[in-house]
Amino acid sequence: MRCVYHSLLQRHTVSRLVHRQRLSRGPSAVAAARFLFATLSVSILVSCATTTPGAKFPRTESAALANPEQTRLGKQIADAARGQHGTSGFHILSIGVDGFLARMQLIEAAERTLDLQYYIFRGDQTGRLLTDALLRAADRGVRVRVLVDDGDTLAGDEQIAAISGHREIEVRIFNPFAYRGHVKLLRALEFAFEFSRLDYRMHNKLLVADNAVALIGGRNVGNQYFQIDPESQLADDDVFAAGPIASRLSATFDEYWRSVFAVPVEALRPRRQQVTALATRRESARPRPKLLKQASASDGVDYVTRVATGEPLAGLMAGRLPLVWTQAQLICDSPDKKNVERGVRAGRLMTRAVDAVVAGTQSELLMVTPYFIPANDQLQILQDLRSRQVAVRILTNSLESSLELSAHAHYSRHRVPLLTNGVDLYEARSLLGAARGSGQPATLSRYGKYALHAKLYVFDRQKLFVGSMNFDQRSKRLNTEIGLIIDRPELSQQTVARFDAMIQPLNAYALALRPRSGGRRAQLIWRTREHDEVVEYTREPARGIWQRIKVRLLALLPLSAEL
Repeated sequence: MRCVYHSLLQRHTVSRLVHRQRLSRGPSAVAAARFLFATLSVSILVSCATTTPGAKFPRTESAALANPEQTRLGKQIADAARGQHGTSGFHILSIGVDGFLARMQLIEAAERTLDLQYYIFRGDQTGRLLTDALLRAADRGVRVRVLVDDGDTLAGDEQIAAISGHREIEVRIFNPFAYRGHVKLLRALEFAFEFSRLDYRMHNKLLVADNAVALIGGRNVGNQYFQIDPESQLADDDVFAAGPIASRLSATFDEYWRSVFAVPVEALRPRRQQVTALATRRESARPRPKLLKQASASDGVDYVTRVATGEPLAGLMAGRLPLVWTQAQLICDSPDKKNVERGVRAGRLMTRAVDAVVAGTQSELLMVTPYFIPANDQLQILQDLRSRQVAVRILTNSLESSLELSAHAHYSRHRVPLLTNGVDLYEARSLLGAARGSGQPATLSRYGKYALHAKLYVFDRQKLFVGSMNFDQRSKRLNTEIGLIIDRPELSQQTVARFDAMIQPLNAYALALRPRSGGRRAQLIWRTREHDEVVEYTREPARGIWQRIKVRLLALLPLSAEL
């Protein structure tokens, strides 16, 4: 039986029983709740059997474009690559809105194929604009393949799946939930039943146009990731990559696309529903000039109009925004990473490559990561670096800017040992004093909703890692990841300059230990600058007392392996 039937059954059962509970209190409500739990349990167990990766699904075979040089993008890159000795061209996009503009413009420029792979593809304004652009591309004959994860979807995110009814578009869901709705109780219940399967997620971020140019980095798709939302700005980076590296990135996409974890939307909803959803989506995709009105009003920029200017893509293709041509190592986990990690199957684990480069650092290691929850072997690597007098500087989120309080709780236990070992530790403030290096204008920074989302490591100011991998145990063991190690001092120095701007006292807390008499443990302090004065906090800066209490409680739970 189709999974959609079970999802509908779950929704119907819930609505019916919730209605009963509203009309009745006491024993009957308890009985209804028990019946609800039993019904949902059976339903989820049955439906999960049909969505488990490896089940037989109808699949169309496809692969990356064989001759990208026959497209306009491919020809331009081939011309630019002449005389570059087989290297690839790279340009870092650190400004959030440039990430949105570049995606829109690449989609509009594609002639033959578009491949998109994301952990999160929100159904908000920017997500819908990008989906509209994908529909227009498909209408002009571009083959579109979209692979999205299902671990952090919200109501409205299903809009990307709605376009799969188009003959030129195929959408696949990585390791999907059987329940396709957004009632948190039902998702939590299924997660509990299927924990070992659903805890495994695809965290990759990649867009490839005509197998000629690509965007890779840490950005998901959504307003906050493009830093245009007054309510939340997540700073990140994309690397515009062109030349031979594009086909290698396409190969990783094909590998994930063909994996047993990539379940076609057709296996989750009937074809007739896809056609209806597509028609509804087309109706909602009619021009909406005020779609980003709120974001535009916040900083005075009309982002929809900026898409039409062609920048930054036109500058990248014409050389006004120069590409740096160099070698790069593509590192990517196998789609079946969890079994590779367990030793059940052979495959790739990108953390091995990253850890090897970290361990080989000779003079200075810079790290930017939103989550810092290292495993024991990674901590040992950092200790070894310090024993060799290698400078280690780390920038992560403060409690104020934390994206996950549980992650911050388990990061906090590492602070004193790191500082004792001579590591320089900085925490980004949510209210920035200066916008330089932040990826967004000062008009947005004033809202005090800033947080790091970038994953950047600089090795000896010679090599740079940029990708989707956090320095935490989830990225190490439970999420698939992708990234590049680019061997070029010029790009490394750009990242160092951004790092130095972001650790200025106006933008970050510099952590330190203050000795205390009587053999007492040194006191942890946070140094920053406010209102032109240097300030030292002996109590961790937070948004309120409840945030501190939650963190203390979460620190007691054995969650590190899941974070």
